[in-house]
Amino acid sequence: MSLYLSPESAIICCGDRYDGILYMEIIGRKQEIKELNELYNSEKAEFVVIYGRRRVGKTFLVDESLEGKITFRHAGLSPVETESKKDKEDKQKVNVLKMQLKHFYLSLLKHGMKKSHQPKSWLEAFYMLSELLESLDDGKRQVVFLDELPWMDTPRSFFVTAFEGFWNTWGCHRKNLMLVVCGSAASWMLDNFFDNHGGLYGRTTHEIHLHPFSLKECEEFYKGRGVKWSRYDIAQSYMVMGGIPYYMNYVQKGMSLDEAVNSLFFEQRARLDGEYDRLFASIFSKPEEMKSIIEAMSRRHSGWTRKELIDMTGMPKNGAFSKMVKSLVASDFATKYVPFEGGDEHYKLSDPFCWFWLHFVKGKKRLYADFWKGDASQTVVSWRGIAFEELCWCHWREIKRALGIEGVVTEMSAWTRRGDDQTDGLQIDLLLKRNDHIVNMCEMKFYNEEFSVDKSYHKTLVHRENLLQKKLPKRMVVHSTLVTTEGLRYNEYSGIFQKVVTLDDLFE
Repeated sequence: MSLYLSPESAIICCGDRYDGILYMEIIGRKQEIKELNELYNSEKAEFVVIYGRRRVGKTFLVDESLEGKITFRHAGLSPVETESKKDKEDKQKVNVLKMQLKHFYLSLLKHGMKKSHQPKSWLEAFYMLSELLESLDDGKRQVVFLDELPWMDTPRSFFVTAFEGFWNTWGCHRKNLMLVVCGSAASWMLDNFFDNHGGLYGRTTHEIHLHPFSLKECEEFYKGRGVKWSRYDIAQSYMVMGGIPYYMNYVQKGMSLDEAVNSLFFEQRARLDGEYDRLFASIFSKPEEMKSIIEAMSRRHSGWTRKELIDMTGMPKNGAFSKMVKSLVASDFATKYVPFEGGDEHYKLSDPFCWFWLHFVKGKKRLYADFWKGDASQTVVSWRGIAFEELCWCHWREIKRALGIEGVVTEMSAWTRRGDDQTDGLQIDLLLKRNDHIVNMCEMKFYNEEFSVDKSYHKTLVHRENLLQKKLPKRMVVHSTLVTTEGLRYNEYSGIFQKVVTLDDLFE
């Protein structure tokens, strides 16, 4: 892949250590590459924010898009490492701020600054950076890439104040400078760039929320690795790894899906052993509280209201809780939606990796190396049903395309009604309410063959359609819609489905 990026000036602050994937051209990310390309070629100062779930490939995106164009780059030190040292070396009282500043100073030296003294504050550190950039300025575009920006903001460091000064006083006035800030700690990014009215509010010129790979991008990734899997198995790998390139990179040529899952999770010294805890510790200041919210969400597939989550976790009912939930949504761990009948917003766990970990890994003693066998148990079958529904939620754009309604304004929701003595309970996991007066009632079925409708299931679908129709205005109608792997086997009952979306459609 060749990218033309004309010479001019840019600063990029990004975040995600993207270990190992240097062997191949970048997969997907066409829109993000186009946006970075255009910003690089602009004739004004740019301040770009890139954020997204950890391990999703933010650093790799910047490295590939701006290869050979970066004037200065620096990555903050991981809070996991620095905090553990602080705990263990109590006598020494490791100064985390001092460590971060020394690390920044070494980056300045590496990029051409003359040997000086280590900065004593972030104000001095950013002044040194501005001096370095001025000394290197030949009129062409300069790119400063600050990786894992939130990690630099240690307690009582006044990092944000200094960073504000760097951009507002100096950077924004330099037409050949492009500042891109990026990080995995979405809560920090939202707090400092979008949700408050401090010195950085409204100062960014562009935002990129980098999401996990789609199924199509997963297929391209595996093909580039020489991994030969069917789309059925690629879909299952998505249901385990969530389209996260860092995890997928561990899949080796010649492996089956079962071998890959065992090597990642269940073998001795498994590749992702402890990843769940590391994931939260590295991006959240209160990882245990965030995990308790995630684990509360996992108790019901359709999700919970904010009040219900507070009751389950026992956390205080305040703005801090709302910020934590908002951060989980921004980091692609959770999804927010309004139920079909309205009412309070619901929050549901949507990260496939977390679903898989909580179902099969968390709290379990060491399992034998070939524990995972695709069709081994009813537990796996039940998990597949839930995981496939989450896959469909993540691919709602592909479902709309398959239905031919890409241009139709559509609301996504779900409908759960608890049963009582008089009425049966009801759960519809995906509803697409369209502006063209149709509601697609989606039934999502993960099967290894064509799905067949029998008399009993046909009766259930008719009952659901009738209940749903009563809740709609007369001008709207319900279309039962099947989303499944291999398609629909036609029989006397199959006509209940107006549309069928297959796994191949989700890969388009």
